[in-house]
Amino acid sequence: MRSTKRLLLAALLGLAVASTAMAGKTRNVVLIVSDGLRPEEIYTGAEEALLSPNAGGNWTPEKELRAKYWDPDPKVRRKLLFPFIWGTVAAKGQLLGNAQAGSQARVANGLAFSYPGYNEMASGIPDPRINSNEFGPNPNQTVFEWLSHRPGFKGKVDIFGTWETFHDIFNGSRSHLPIRSGANLVDAGDQSPTGRLLADLYRNTTRLEGTDPPDSFLTVTVLKHLQTHRPRVMFVGYGDTDNWAHTGRYDLVLETAHNFDAAVARLWNSMQSRPEYRDQTTFIITTDHGRGHGPVEWKEHGVEQQGSENIWLAVIGPDTPARGERHDVAPVTQSQIAATIAALLGEDYQKAEPRAARPLLDVLSAR
Repeated sequence: MRSTKRLLLAALLGLAVASTAMAGKTRNVVLIVSDGLRPEEIYTGAEEALLSPNAGGNWTPEKELRAKYWDPDPKVRRKLLFPFIWGTVAAKGQLLGNAQAGSQARVANGLAFSYPGYNEMASGIPDPRINSNEFGPNPNQTVFEWLSHRPGFKGKVDIFGTWETFHDIFNGSRSHLPIRSGANLVDAGDQSPTGRLLADLYRNTTRLEGTDPPDSFLTVTVLKHLQTHRPRVMFVGYGDTDNWAHTGRYDLVLETAHNFDAAVARLWNSMQSRPEYRDQTTFIITTDHGRGHGPVEWKEHGVEQQGSENIWLAVIGPDTPARGERHDVAPVTQSQIAATIAALLGEDYQKAEPRAARPLLDVLSAR
């Protein structure tokens, strides 16, 4: 009899462990990414050595940069750079990825550049086949595609980003997700005053890379979309932080990082002002890869630039305990983001995709 009871208890425990969904208050999830934004800037703010014009390639006077972003205390200067993240998110949510505090967050794909990173976070699968930003359509189903076929999510999943390659990463031809990125981020058929203004600005704006618009276009587009649509799941991908780092302009990395923080704040406040989102929405804020260190390698990332594997994550929402910056917690990987998105929505992505890493719920709930 005792043996039967033990087996039954073990089976029940096994079912509890196997289930990666939760029944919480979250009904909506937004994954927001700032491309190539280092954990160093998130956790310690502006790097003093890069404020000089030589190492940082800055056109902005060093005195001006110091006035805006520098303080000897890293906790002060990180809040100067990211007032929303270190004000609202740190007060009401959690941040992971400060290795100096015993919180490791890393990519698992071994490459530390964009397409492998976005695939990993969106599908939960570090795929060695994806070894180029020009790989083409993603063979892996993302959690966004999977959710779009689940009850209650049809027509409620949206993809927005500045990078044209998101069309391949989210495999629009197979997934049929509404993907607005690169050249079609701006809807040429939108004849509203805002739509016509965005189209005119896009035609007359010199773009830093290909067809990709600046981040400011993305913020306006997403906020406008929320006026007439009520998505439950969104991906929002910003690119300026990576672009300006590659060009060697640390002053503009700081400016766009600060603007990114403001954009996340605007989106959070906009959604919290609407009854269908208020106290029912979780934001996961992160990056696709880190970067190198020092006066030269901060500009690049990849296997040759040590530190590029390090990322950071911030989570805020009704089911995430308010524990601020985490110290001495279990290591996490980028591949855990996909299942976390589903689990917060009460869905078990791992059951459908066993190759995906398990969600972050244990780490987020740990004391």
